Amino acid sequence: MSVDLTAPRFERQEGPVVMYMLQLVVWTAFMAVLLLWPAGTLAYPGAWIFIGLFAGGGFGMVAWLARHSPELLRERMASPLQRAQAPWDRIWLSLFMLAFLGWLVFMAWDAARTGFAAVPRWLQGLGALAILIDFAGTWWTFRENAFAAPVVKIQTNQTVIDTGPYAFVRHPMYTSALFLLVGLPLLLGSWWGLIISVSLILAIAWRAVHEERTLRAELPGYEAYIMRVRFRFIPRIW
Repeated sequence: MSVDLTAPRFERQEGPVVMYMLQLVVWTAFMAVLLLWPAGTLAYPGAWIFIGLFAGGGFGMVAWLARHSPELLRERMASPLQRAQAPWDRIWLSLFMLAFLGWLVFMAWDAARTGFAAVPRWLQGLGALAILIDFAGTWWTFRENAFAAPVVKIQTNQTVIDTGPYAFVRHPMYTSALFLLVGLPLLLGSWWGLIISVSLILAIAWRAVHEERTLRAELPGYEAYIMRVRFRFIPRIW
């Protein structure tokens, strides 16, 4: 989705963009505390790499969305609990966010317990690469779908998107998240974190199934889209 970047409109975006950048600064600092405090040391390379990727990817995405899709930027930076959101999704998202943050704390503690040496360096590198793939897939999704809100709801004038990654899977954001959920424990050096990630992946799969019930019932054309694109996450598998 493109926007008219005339000077007056661009100026109107500057204030919100600054606030979004400040939100990211706070979130980055919070992530750093969640990882470095339970690790008990600042000498945690995997954590610093993730913090750098999180900050760089986040600031880059805000800047790109501010230029190309400010409406989507507002949606992505809004509260994760919204009035128009499906009630079951409020519960799911609250629990998932708590589980994700707890997962980060546990992986940092687990990695420190093993002296940050449990996962080989080359696998940690692959973990970082998987996180970059997640960022790339997320950007591709945002480029194609201006309705990619973080909550389950039907937006004004929302239409079915079947181009870009949506031509291959119905939930490309979730496909991208699979790379994050596998790559992050490898980068942070926690085998137990990798095992726990299976439960997070299953939780996302559960959400996808229930999200599609809403889309099939309320979004015109989604039923036909399901017939064209048969797979939710992984082509030819599921």
